[in-house]
Amino acid sequence: MTLDDLKLLSKKDWTNKATALTFETRLFIDGGYRAASKGEELETINPANDTLLASMAAGTEEDIDLAVAAAKKAWDDGRWRHMPPRHRMEILSRLADLIEENAGELALLESLDMGKPISDVLNIDLPQVILTFRYFAECIDKIEGSVTNTIHEALHYIQHEPLGVVGAISPWNYPLLMATWKVAPALAAGNCVVLKPAEQAPLSCLRLAEFFVQAGGPAGVFNVVNGLGPVAGKALALHNDVTKITFTGSTAVGKLMQAYSGQSNLKRVSLECGGKSPQIFMPDLKDMDKAVDCALMGIFDNAGQVCNAGSRLLVHETIRDEFEAVFIQRSKEAYQPGDPLDPKTTMGPMVSKNQRQGVLDKINRGITEGAKAPLGGTIPEAYPIGAYIAPTLLSSVTQTMSPARDEIFGPVASLITFKDEEEAIQIANDSIYGLAASVWTQNVTTANRMVKSLEAGVIWVNCFGDGDMTQPFGGYKQSGNARDKCFASLMSYTQSKSAWFDLS
Repeated sequence: MTLDDLKLLSKKDWTNKATALTFETRLFIDGGYRAASKGEELETINPANDTLLASMAAGTEEDIDLAVAAAKKAWDDGRWRHMPPRHRMEILSRLADLIEENAGELALLESLDMGKPISDVLNIDLPQVILTFRYFAECIDKIEGSVTNTIHEALHYIQHEPLGVVGAISPWNYPLLMATWKVAPALAAGNCVVLKPAEQAPLSCLRLAEFFVQAGGPAGVFNVVNGLGPVAGKALALHNDVTKITFTGSTAVGKLMQAYSGQSNLKRVSLECGGKSPQIFMPDLKDMDKAVDCALMGIFDNAGQVCNAGSRLLVHETIRDEFEAVFIQRSKEAYQPGDPLDPKTTMGPMVSKNQRQGVLDKINRGITEGAKAPLGGTIPEAYPIGAYIAPTLLSSVTQTMSPARDEIFGPVASLITFKDEEEAIQIANDSIYGLAASVWTQNVTTANRMVKSLEAGVIWVNCFGDGDMTQPFGGYKQSGNARDKCFASLMSYTQSKSAWFDLS
């Protein structure tokens, strides 16, 4: 079935498909599945109903060693990097086709594994995964060097070569998409890859590796090792045969990645970490309904489990009351928790009860500090089972309160008022994070001035979350140093080589 056909299925259809679904639970190393060396297992739970989906093989340091050895062998003999660019392009394009052909299975894996609404997977995640592989496939023969204009008796050229074995550590909030943002450019550049997916949601990444081989990818080039972060992830980051680590996750763990690089072989480290993105609503915004709808999407999509979630609502004091009233009204209409397999559901559960409890604790701390909760802040009465949490708005928040400073990583928006543009910029930049921001104003001059003043890597004007594959995605400050998507991402998986010839 095509993606369009899948979008027509009912809740009953998806429930029946889920019942018939089987799960691959082993590690994928050197072109095939294998059990974990020590026989250890991890449980992956359906956060919508607390049921056990599967007991996954839990890789340890021994399994990371095996996967890296397979990747290193594939690198050394050149089976991938020396393949003609056109052939590599064809393989990655075929991989995109296989993802599209198996979209129904992958959508179920994503939805069951981390609670994502099936409609979101079909409309957002999978189209982006497919587009990402096709984009980077087309980039392969666009990697160009240069010849410099130098003295007559010399020849000097610069070429860009792949790095070697790339270790990728991906998060659970967008299991397949975030892995793809790393794997696709790394492979397109000619590297071999060992992927350590998040232990909470590894199912779709295993199938991705299998599809790569089915598409004609050589064994050993792309490997997947499930496992705990402090075990398998740490072993990958410390491995001396890994030449780069690309990581998406918390800032605290991102700092560990850099430390592990220094403790091992000084491998390159690419980090996409936390965020506390401000959405700034100026008094002259043109369309309150559109602005609020984007604010809702920016914080409640994916149950707020988004690194660039627009969790700080900076609203001018003259429109604060209207904004809050419309926000509460439209949130009740547009975002109510529901069964992820129901195509009408716009917000599923959080990934786990542990994650939910952390969010509830942060909400309660904010209330203790003086914030109000005119919306949500609780477990929905209709969903006592699972990891559900109600969409939440905290108002009367000041910049010194924890909801204004800490990454909550859940469906919790903090409403903060400001008096003028200068104060809005000061509040927005008063954060250790700098991933994204948005500005809502009719005045282009104001918008341009604010864009230049904001300390963030991605800024939207009169929208939130828009963009395409040409847009670099990454942050300032402790949000990390990576730039995902775009051609610059591809080049970050290469290194330059300079060659000087004496022709005298």
